[in-house]
Amino acid sequence: MNVKDQSRAGVFLRAWEAIEKDNTVPLEEREGILKLIKVLAEAAETSSPTHEQDDEVKTMTQKIISRHALMTLVKQQAGELDALKSLSLNLTSSLDLQTVLDAVVTEAMRLVKNARAAHIFLYSNEKLEFGSSLKADGIRNKPLGMPRAEGLTNSVIKHGEQIIIEDIANHPLYKSIPYEWTGSIVGIPLKFKNSIVGVMNVSRSVVGPFSKADLRLIGLLADQAAVAIYNASLHKLVTDLANTDSVTGLPNRRALDERLQDDLRYAKQANSMFSVVMMDLDGFKSVNDVYGHAAGDEVLRSLFNYLSENMRTTDFLARYGGDELTLVIRDAGLEAAQTVTQKILDLMKEYKLPFTTEKKVQLGISAGIAVFPAHARSAGDLVRAADMALYQAKKHKRGSFIVANGATGPLNPLTIPSQD
Repeated sequence: MNVKDQSRAGVFLRAWEAIEKDNTVPLEEREGILKLIKVLAEAAETSSPTHEQDDEVKTMTQKIISRHALMTLVKQQAGELDALKSLSLNLTSSLDLQTVLDAVVTEAMRLVKNARAAHIFLYSNEKLEFGSSLKADGIRNKPLGMPRAEGLTNSVIKHGEQIIIEDIANHPLYKSIPYEWTGSIVGIPLKFKNSIVGVMNVSRSVVGPFSKADLRLIGLLADQAAVAIYNASLHKLVTDLANTDSVTGLPNRRALDERLQDDLRYAKQANSMFSVVMMDLDGFKSVNDVYGHAAGDEVLRSLFNYLSENMRTTDFLARYGGDELTLVIRDAGLEAAQTVTQKILDLMKEYKLPFTTEKKVQLGISAGIAVFPAHARSAGDLVRAADMALYQAKKHKRGSFIVANGATGPLNPLTIPSQD
């Protein structure tokens, strides 16, 4: 070790002794400072710095001797470690895509000083899709217009790099917007294995550069967010495939069971009702007999999707099996369920086969309705009550519906509506 190295090591040693004897520094903070001094001392013993590096070491030494400067440094690093810990916990605690996206924007708003809003747009197959948003006033996931072709989000995707705009009002990317936006914003690509899975934009209410700490933390968030989004998206894809009927593309029996349990919990918590409608095609056997099962599958796919497209977004239509359908209607009592079921019967009159034929095929639907909690208090019993009502409708008057008449007792055929 040369004289200069000895001098540096001596300074570190004196700093060590001074901090070690300073009882005003809390034990945990003192241990952190001493570890930092040790690292610097070891570096001084093993390196041969240039003149510029030597000056930098002297400057760092002076900071070490200054307890307050060190305290600030250690606290900043501890804060960043806490932030990273929080990120990891929040982003790995769920595989639900929307939950992950909401957690990311929440962390972004927490990490960036003076944050005004955070938005995420998902990117797949060269298309952008709104993912999540959060504003400083607490408004979450308010629908947004799609990003402008020449705007920040598309520019981030085009270049694949972070874009920082220190003054929105005077930046070329915002010169053509019809409203006055102020402040600053950063757009960050969310990359997984060199592929962009989304873009996160974080805006601030102030003009000026982002601090290095803000950019470092938001960059770490973006890295973890990309992995979490990819995993959640993959999980969603696998789950969708497992819950989708391969012939019609509608939710299958497994998805139906999950939805029934969700609606049952919701109804109990909200003290509300929901309805189940079991339906069976009338005349479908003739399609298979005359045109074959391939044509039958085509009819099922065409008809079931035709009905699904005409349902409300809150309604849940699934293929129960064969030519049977199950409809779950949230927040719906008997009157609403009857109205929706009648609508389905009317839609059947307008349905046309997906292929031309000279032979006449007449398709219809019979249905049975059961309402929670009037007819049953469990998901399985509710389906059975609706199925029993469907059986009565098929037996007494096809092309119509019957309502279950309570958990026990006979079904009431007088509830069959007129076909006139």
